[in-house]
Amino acid sequence: MKFICSQQSLSKALSTVSKAVTSRTTIPILKGILLNATADGKLVLSASDLDLSIEKTIPDVNVIEEGSLVASSKLFTDIIRKLPNEDISIEQKEDKTLIVKTSISEFTILGISSDEFPQIGEIEEQDKIVLNKELFKEMIRKSSFAASIDESKGIIVGVLLEFTEEYINMVALDGFRMAVIREEMKNSKSNKMIISSKILNEVNKILADIESDEDVTIILNNKKAMLQFENIKIVIRLLEGEFIKYKDILPKESNCKVTVSRNLLHESMDRASILSREGKNNLIRFSITGNLLTITSRSEEGNVKEEIPIDKTGDDIEIGFNSKYVLDVLKVLDDEHIVMEMVSGIKPCVIKPVDGSAFEYLVLPVRIS
Repeated sequence: MKFICSQQSLSKALSTVSKAVTSRTTIPILKGILLNATADGKLVLSASDLDLSIEKTIPDVNVIEEGSLVASSKLFTDIIRKLPNEDISIEQKEDKTLIVKTSISEFTILGISSDEFPQIGEIEEQDKIVLNKELFKEMIRKSSFAASIDESKGIIVGVLLEFTEEYINMVALDGFRMAVIREEMKNSKSNKMIISSKILNEVNKILADIESDEDVTIILNNKKAMLQFENIKIVIRLLEGEFIKYKDILPKESNCKVTVSRNLLHESMDRASILSREGKNNLIRFSITGNLLTITSRSEEGNVKEEIPIDKTGDDIEIGFNSKYVLDVLKVLDDEHIVMEMVSGIKPCVIKPVDGSAFEYLVLPVRIS
């Protein structure tokens, strides 16, 4: 194998595929990146941890001799990243070493035979979905943070992607809060899949680095999903099992409905949380009386009181929250005003848009004395 490629293109591609490399594996070849130079002038880089596989193709490479080899992900990526921005010559020798050359540098590093590297390949298509890239990014950003990070919690470390004939829904929960994001979208048939939130967040980082507006194509079967966009192919092993029946969790009625400026609430809670972090459970207390929301928090080091004007219908109410769970919601929303619906001080609060049904966030309260 021998090819010449620009440092910038190669470094960017390595940054993308290295997101599928794990240091926790006991299989040495999975700590590497497969370089495959093809006769038609392409360099295909691949990495996999068996749950997530990423393949990135660099077109228009000067391939002098086709071939493939696996290079240590960390070492090879660090070398390429620090080389000057010019063309790089990469050549594989018979002893499986790689010679990396620029006008001023030359590295020789050990490679591994590509024979045992897992095949990413194609997957058997049972369904195909095309999504707008920006829409997909926003839905991940607004939902994945609510999934559990505790691997022992099983299926709720994943995000449910639910496709109906009229909507796409993304749902995540961790036992203390839940995010339900909805977007109108015509689908030929209903389908669903559960993807690890950790993997979805890596996908979102890759999408953020893509400058084109090319749509994301999802090829789906029972065990895997393949995402394709701009010379990138991502194969994800889906989580198996039945997701929580989230519709049964959402309250059907409320006794107190508050419309409030999202920005004002965010700023006030952000200030109040400075003290709540010093106490137990990041506790913040909401006292809703008339058209005023009073936010208080106290710890051994002091206390705070914030007052915000609101529009309220229904009962006055006192309710406590872990400030982090409410702030996490306010951070990802862009709406000028939001609605908070509550039944009592011990029942979940639901955060909704003023109009429509684009999102519902459920936050469990903290019992207050």
